[in-house]
Amino acid sequence: MAHMTSPALTVGFDLDMTLIDSRPGIHACFTALSARTGTSIDADLVVTRLGPPLEEELAHWFPAERIEEMTGLYREMYPEYAITGSLAMPGAREAVTAVRAAGGRAVVVTAKWEPNARLHLGHLGIDADEVVGSLWAEQKAVALREHGASVYVGDHTGDVRGARTARAYSVAVATGPCDADELRAAGADVVLADLTEFPAWLENHR
Repeated sequence: MAHMTSPALTVGFDLDMTLIDSRPGIHACFTALSARTGTSIDADLVVTRLGPPLEEELAHWFPAERIEEMTGLYREMYPEYAITGSLAMPGAREAVTAVRAAGGRAVVVTAKWEPNARLHLGHLGIDADEVVGSLWAEQKAVALREHGASVYVGDHTGDVRGARTARAYSVAVATGPCDADELRAAGADVVLADLTEFPAWLENHR
């Protein structure tokens, strides 16, 4: 008689302000971009609204006809200015380890350009099974479905929308620009203070 097996656990994670605190690096990169282009950019303001695609942020500082050019320049400058200054969020490595300990896979799905996302993870020693970049909000559902993620962890209401679109369980962490009330209002299934609470949540969830 064949034995029935439960589907393998796959957990998706957002990157910025979920697994990594990229504010120092992004601040440094936008400051350098400002100096390079002679354009006044308030980097302090930039790092208060991380999550949406780079192009949306650049549109606050550059005319539409320069967005493509500035996107390319920023991404080119990013490895020099943004990688070493960014930090792992509290509990990030332990959260990924908890997924592995449960026999699962950890997939990073982020709006960040994938090559730079991989640089961050490599530098910080966060070992994801897959990394998919350049997806925001509902678009994240494409990768979540492709990899069979039943849970998606993120800090932004856009991450909640991505999880819900993919019909994945939405775990929100109140470590980014959206507070716990906003995350709940967006439809998060559970809101954690940060990833240090994730291993215990995962054990209970399973």
